[in-house]
Amino acid sequence: MQIFHNTSFDFLRWRWHAIALSWVVILAGLGVIATKGLPLGIEFAGGTSLIAQFDAAPSIESVRAALDKNFPGGGQNVVVQTYGDLAQRQVMVRVPQVGAESGGELGATAKVAEEALRKGGLGQFKVVGTEIVGPSVGKDLTQQGLYAFIASLVGILLYIAFRFQWSFALGAVVASIHDILVAVAFLAFFQYDITLNVIAAILTVTGYSTNDTIVIFDRVRENMRSNRREPLTKVVNMALNQTLGRTVITAGTAFLSAVALLAFGGEVLSGFAFTMVVGIVT
Repeated sequence: MQIFHNTSFDFLRWRWHAIALSWVVILAGLGVIATKGLPLGIEFAGGTSLIAQFDAAPSIESVRAALDKNFPGGGQNVVVQTYGDLAQRQVMVRVPQVGAESGGELGATAKVAEEALRKGGLGQFKVVGTEIVGPSVGKDLTQQGLYAFIASLVGILLYIAFRFQWSFALGAVVASIHDILVAVAFLAFFQYDITLNVIAAILTVTGYSTNDTIVIFDRVRENMRSNRREPLTKVVNMALNQTLGRTVITAGTAFLSAVALLAFGGEVLSGFAFTMVVGIVT
């Protein structure tokens, strides 16, 4: 399908502006991470979380007050936030990993948190979800996520070096790292938890970016052969214009799917969908 015909946009004219914007976003994201930190989901941080659905939605402040009063040691380290659609009146309580808790002790923490809510006079509620992750599991998942990310970059480097040449491969890896850093920066801006779903989205964005890069690189290589005397900037601009229709169609359909997930996928998929939206736009 051809939606553009004989375009000649000078994309590389704006490359320095784009690089400057990328640096601003990435450095701002690093600043937020350094000051506020990057919140880790229960899978990586370890601990216990429960989701309570109330008959009448309480305020977050009243839930915190109940935990401060009734939870052993107070609720200073307990995270309380609304969960899902506001109409469902759900609240998530997350107790981070403390000391050497394990097994049954982690399970007991969920019961203690539930009892603290019941003593707080917050009205009737039922626990609709509980998640318990021990310290060793959280550590293993962190390592596996890091290894998966490194393995994906190494695989991209070797594949493109084999298909094209090392300079192309290094460019593709730098572009992929750039996309990931921008996505992580926006996750920090909006304080999304880093969960397994978010890691899956980051790896998906990496693969998606690489696929788009390979298509454009293939056109660059063909143009370099047929336009040997042209400067590299013109050759790259030609390749970008020749693949523009394909890029808009594939990125556009993926973007609309990610937006639909973000709008209607619920709390569980919000981190995944948000990362995908940012990654596709980047």
